[in-house]
Amino acid sequence: MVISLNALGTNDVQSFYVFGHSLSEHGLQWTYAHYKSFNHPPLVAYFLRAIYTLSNIPLFQQNGFTFPFLLRFPGIIADFIVVLLLLQFRTEFSLPTSSLMVLALSPVTLMVSGFHGNTDSVMIMFLVLAACMCVRERSILCGLFLALSCQIKIIPLLLLPIFACFWYSRRATLRFFVPFAAACILLCLVPVITFPVSFIKNVVAYGSIWGLWGISFWLRLTGIRDFCLVDYHDLTLAENIVGTALKALIVAGVIVLAWRRRNLSGYELYKSIAYAWIVFFLLTPGAAAQYMAWMVPFVILLSPAMFVCLTLSSSVFLFVFYNTLAGKFPWYLAVSTPALADRIAPWALWPWAVLICIIALSWKRALQDPSSSLQPSNVAL
Repeated sequence: MVISLNALGTNDVQSFYVFGHSLSEHGLQWTYAHYKSFNHPPLVAYFLRAIYTLSNIPLFQQNGFTFPFLLRFPGIIADFIVVLLLLQFRTEFSLPTSSLMVLALSPVTLMVSGFHGNTDSVMIMFLVLAACMCVRERSILCGLFLALSCQIKIIPLLLLPIFACFWYSRRATLRFFVPFAAACILLCLVPVITFPVSFIKNVVAYGSIWGLWGISFWLRLTGIRDFCLVDYHDLTLAENIVGTALKALIVAGVIVLAWRRRNLSGYELYKSIAYAWIVFFLLTPGAAAQYMAWMVPFVILLSPAMFVCLTLSSSVFLFVFYNTLAGKFPWYLAVSTPALADRIAPWALWPWAVLICIIALSWKRALQDPSSSLQPSNVAL
């Protein structure tokens, strides 16, 4: 809260302010058509329009409720709710106190929610709620919370097979899917019917920035001209082919994971989401700094040591990221440029390498347990 009240944040905050102005003046369709970078579902558009209006009221401005603060406030509350949820479920999840303390004091969520300025933490809160509803066998609430998560950002749709297979094994597919589909259709009905092309291009087809994370970064280091464009649209043919192939592998991996682990408990479903995020981050052709918050409340279940290592490596990367963009500490405004991105990208290899170690250790444990759903014989396509 203190950081949020005393810092402007990243250029994402400035972009969201522009989006809020555009949405207030011209509406959702015009904003999708004129801003390729506006890749959020309609629910976020309604939120941006609301806080843009509130931030221009003199009474709010005089009391510190500026647009940057109003944008970050829901994420700060969302982080707090996630900690409370895991405290409530600590018995079912067998969470040690030390891991919960690391979660509550995580520099990752502090930097992302307190400084960056985006909606990722809210998305994760709804996803954690959906997973917790699986532990309690509440299919309707699970569907509603998953739908709300997808309405903040589209990426939780990747995890739909995990939830669908879980409820299918319990013969509650309709009780889960009907509220999920109804909420998604209701909240996206206007753009899907009125301007589907803009909605699909901006929201559904968004692929993040190529060349700054994982495999795409290594390919760019080869110096091959077709892999050197750093952008999230108008990529080269080679980048599109590799990116599409990597996305297909991610989807296939999540589907196999979901099916093989469908008969396990709600606790194991929560771990399945952690494995799915690891698969995503190992293979994704593009990622952004704030995405580091996605894994935090899920990897915590794999092991305390893995969780601490990922938190440390992600924290180092994020600190270098924001410190480089802001130019000095304490941070006030952090602006990303292509030149600075090249200086920061190597630091992203640390959390990426930790994820490789996590999946390797998980695989090794699975080899020692013949009944594990992560056994090579059980995950073969």
